[in-house]
Amino acid sequence: MHELIRTNDPVLLSYAESLMKDAGIHCFIADQAMSILEGSLGMLPRRFMVEEDRATQARRILIDAGLGDELRPAKS
Repeated sequence: MHELIRTNDPVLLSYAESLMKDAGIHCFIADQAMSILEGSLGMLPRRFMVEEDRATQARRILIDAGLGDELRPAKS
């Protein structure tokens, strides 16, 4: 899996997840259980992960949807 976004914003994660579902790209939100355990402090961000072989396509979809500023730096 490839990390594209790291955030505490549940709305952003839900939107990104919806975009991937529409594109048929499997995604996963990592650290969700840890964020719930820590309560509402917001110290532990969740990681938005996508399939490694579809990461470039997923990145393009997120940029086209206006989420480019939320993306982690691309790996070289």
